Amino acid sequence: MDMHVLKLTALLLIAVFIVGWWHQEQRKNAAWVDVIWAFGVAAVALIYVIVGNGDEALRWLTGVIYVVWFGRLGWHLARRVAEAPQEDGRYGYLRQWAGPRASLVFFAFYLTQASWVWLFTLPAWLLAQGDWPGAGWALLALLVAAVAWVGESLADHQLQKFKAEPANRVKTCRAGFWYYSRHPNYFFEWCHWFVYPLLGIATAGGAWLWLAPLMMFVFLYFVTGIPFTEKQALRSRGEDYRAYQHTTPMFFPWKPKPGATGTRR
Repeated sequence: MDMHVLKLTALLLIAVFIVGWWHQEQRKNAAWVDVIWAFGVAAVALIYVIVGNGDEALRWLTGVIYVVWFGRLGWHLARRVAEAPQEDGRYGYLRQWAGPRASLVFFAFYLTQASWVWLFTLPAWLLAQGDWPGAGWALLALLVAAVAWVGESLADHQLQKFKAEPANRVKTCRAGFWYYSRHPNYFFEWCHWFVYPLLGIATAGGAWLWLAPLMMFVFLYFVTGIPFTEKQALRSRGEDYRAYQHTTPMFFPWKPKPGATGTRR
């Protein structure tokens, strides 16, 4: 595949995220960046699949997995943002912290998000030029994708159902997967990234795809996922969340320490 497509998608993403930044400037709601990110990943991956010259079955299997995964995530986030009475607390806090520099800070933030869309669609670009891995590896990749998709979907549903109850507004969800992990949605997101190196087993340069789950773990655990979510949870739920931190594993699901409370489903 001509590498010019990488340059074109980079320019396209910059344009889309600048429009997104302008939109949040008008509405003062930066949470839509998450929606743009999710749908952006699906769209760019689909572009690579369409223009790729690799094995056709591998290209379309990769495209379907990207679109199903990030399409569901985008739809879930869009509903959450649209139904929320105000801007997500993480972005509200960032806006307050930035003060008069908020426009510039969010402009840089949106462009950073654009770069991450480009980065996390590179597996689709490589696989769109790749060779079929064989039925066994393809089935294993599909199994991992299905387990991760169901796991994250259930975790999101459990949290959404919990938050729908007015009495739970300042409480911490401990239902279902949230009893065993403080961030089961991030855990299943990470699991999903093992799909692409499995599909790239027979592709030249496919070994590089093992960096995908490693990079996603670093992003979720140390950069954009857990650190921001934990800080916001402490601000909004205080001691209840602090107690949750002391009993429940942060990322990998496991049996909580003694003293954990909540409902197992």
